[in-house]
Amino acid sequence: MLNKPLSPFLYWLYQPYKWLIFIPLMLVNSIFFATLAALFSLVVSPASGSFMGKCWARVTCWITPIRVFVTGNENIKKNKSYIIVSNHQTGFDIFLLYGYFPIDFRWIMKKELRKLPFIGFASEKVGHIFIDRSSPRAAMQSLSEAKKKLVNGNSVLIFPEGTRSRNKEMRPFKKGAFKLAFELGLDILPVTIKESYNIKREGFMNIVPGRAGLVIHPMIDTASYNGDIDGLMAKTRDVLGSAL
Repeated sequence: MLNKPLSPFLYWLYQPYKWLIFIPLMLVNSIFFATLAALFSLVVSPASGSFMGKCWARVTCWITPIRVFVTGNENIKKNKSYIIVSNHQTGFDIFLLYGYFPIDFRWIMKKELRKLPFIGFASEKVGHIFIDRSSPRAAMQSLSEAKKKLVNGNSVLIFPEGTRSRNKEMRPFKKGAFKLAFELGLDILPVTIKESYNIKREGFMNIVPGRAGLVIHPMIDTASYNGDIDGLMAKTRDVLGSAL
């Protein structure tokens, strides 16, 4: 079931709520859970800090509000590490994945996000990986940090498009995620994000309520591609696109 276009009346009716309630609550929510995430990561464990991130993401979806659906949970094996690969539609993808993806993982995120107040520091302490996209060499050096994180069932999530598409069409893929999968001998777990572009539309803070979700596909056996990066990349793209 797809989102129905929001009528102009409902769109404008939502605007006072967005500016007077959602945005102030989002600011408090971000500061509160970012502080807890950093504190729990330092005092307890990075996993407990990541759980605070999950709470932050879910609260954001609740106050927007977004009705979130998830299908394909049965395709995940417990205590198995994956390279999780997802399409990237909008900034709201982060809330969908962090809040509702059923296993703990670490993000590969652009290094500029480290500068975000509260959230950047908390992300670093939780163990998320900041990637330097200034050159392919710098990007691969950043990806090498992910190798240290992928133990004891931990997974890492990468957007191979590298940036947001802002619609359901996917941009060309970069090869970093697939090179990492071959280097570490890990399988690909494809996850399709659906309808996020209907929640966060073009324009500053152009957010509306609606429905969005995740489709978790069966894993792709990396070993069966015998080092064929282009073949693995094409297969993953086909699988992600099949749910759009």
